[in-house]
Amino acid sequence: MMPIVTTERPMPPLNADERETLESWLDFYRATLAVKCEGLTEEQLRTASVPPSPLTLLGLVRHMAEVERNWFRRVLVGEDAPPIYDPEADPNGHDGGFDLDDDARFGSARKTWEAEIERGREHAAARRLDQTSPFLGGQVTLRWIYTHMIAEYARHNGHADLIRERIDGVTGV
Repeated sequence: MMPIVTTERPMPPLNADERETLESWLDFYRATLAVKCEGLTEEQLRTASVPPSPLTLLGLVRHMAEVERNWFRRVLVGEDAPPIYDPEADPNGHDGGFDLDDDARFGSARKTWEAEIERGREHAAARRLDQTSPFLGGQVTLRWIYTHMIAEYARHNGHADLIRERIDGVTGV
């Protein structure tokens, strides 16, 4: 049975400038993760359905909130933003969010993730694609961050697709 999809996931434009293309593809992949989570119960969202991996859809959403925070707040604008879910987690967001405690809930995780996305959009809107920020002893452009984020979402959406398929058979949404 196909879930009812309420998240809008518009196709990125086929003929746009570079910035609109990058932003549209990033938004497409953000929406894809949201769609992968729709129509599931809290228990299903917490289910690690692809053994031996402990990945869950809820953990992926929480992780992507950490990743958004890292790249658009810590790296892009140099903000001192602590980890969201685990004060001991890698401050670069590489590990944060995956582990679920008993209090972890999808509704609050999605709100946090969406708030980080909005904050990231605000920071990115104020910068040029070629504007740089310090990173790993060098400089990184907003263009590079967008490209990295598209790859990060695409990778994790593949994970989400497998997890979702094992939970209820839904694929390719």
